[in-house]
Amino acid sequence: MSDESTLASLRLADSALPVGTDSVSYGLEQFVAEDRVEDADDLRTLLETYLRRQLGVADLVALRAAHRGATAGEGGTEEADVDAVLAADRRLTATTLTAEFRESSTRTGERLLSLQRELRDDDFLDDYAAAVEAGDAPGNHAVVLGAVAGREGIDADEACLVAYHGFVTGLLGAAQRLLRLGHTDVQRTVDELRPAMTAAVEESGDRSLDEMEPFAPLVDVASADHERADRRLFVS
Repeated sequence: MSDESTLASLRLADSALPVGTDSVSYGLEQFVAEDRVEDADDLRTLLETYLRRQLGVADLVALRAAHRGATAGEGGTEEADVDAVLAADRRLTATTLTAEFRESSTRTGERLLSLQRELRDDDFLDDYAAAVEAGDAPGNHAVVLGAVAGREGIDADEACLVAYHGFVTGLLGAAQRLLRLGHTDVQRTVDELRPAMTAAVEESGDRSLDEMEPFAPLVDVASADHERADRRLFVS
C-alpha cells in the first residue's frame, strides 16, 4: 500500500470517526446486565466469540466481496462492479439474525458512506449510495467499509484488520462505561486479542458469500433480550 492508503486506513480505524459506532454495544450491555460478563477475562472471551463466530464468518466475507467489486477495475481492463457490492450487502443482511444488529449496521454504514462522499468525488460510491437510497441494498457498515477501503487503495487484509480494530475498540469503549475496566485492562485486552483477529482475518479469505455462516446463539439471544430491556444505555 502507498503511504496515502496507509494514512487512509488509520483514519478509518480512528475511534473518533463520526459514524455512530460509539452508541452500540452489540449485545454487550445485556451480557453485563445479566452478570454474564463481569471482568476483563469474561469480556475477552466474549469478544473472541464475536470475532471468530460472527464477524469473521460473515462481516469480513462481505467486506472482502465489496472490496473486490470496488477494485475490479484497478490494474486491468475489467470495470469496478457495483452489483458485486450490492450482492454482498444483501447477503450480509440475510445472514444477520437480530434486528438490533441489522439496524446498527445500516445506521453506521449510512453515516460512513455519507462521510466518505463528502470527502471524495467518486462516481462508484455515488452509484452505491443511490442504490441504498432506492432500497436496492441496505448499506451495511462492513460492506461500505470494504468498498471505501478498495477505493482508497487499502488492501483487503488491511481493511479487515481496520474493521476488527474498530469493532474491538468500540466494544471496549462501551465496556468501560458498563464495567469497572481500567485503561490498562483495555490495552491488555486489545493486545491479547491480536492472535484471534489475525487468525479470523486469514480464515475469512477462504469463504465465498454462499459460505457466510455466523453462529453465536447466545449473542443473538442477548441482543433479542436487549431490544426489550426497560433501560438501555446503548442502541444495541
